[in-house]
Amino acid sequence: MSKHVAEIVTFELAEGVSQADFVALSQASEAFVRAQPGFLHRQLSRGADGRWTDYVVWEDMETAQTVAAEFHKQDFCAGLMKAIADGSANMRHEEVLWDMAS
Repeated sequence: MSKHVAEIVTFELAEGVSQADFVALSQASEAFVRAQPGFLHRQLSRGADGRWTDYVVWEDMETAQTVAAEFHKQDFCAGLMKAIADGSANMRHEEVLWDMAS
């Protein structure tokens, strides 16, 4: 049985990029992400410390890694990457061990 995988990316915004601008840039990736087989859930949040988290749940590790590689080839990606402060991004994939929904 394959286990779901969380792709967790934490980062800070580049100087001069507003919260509204970054949300709009992220929304430009929605059609691509939704179209990927194995996509289950995505959310974007910002902490009180100013760090952001893009959290995506995939059906399995293979899907998560495949989509991560393809994501960077998409037209919208350059704008997103430019809006993230250099050296601040950290991406990891974790096995989801427990999930609770409302």
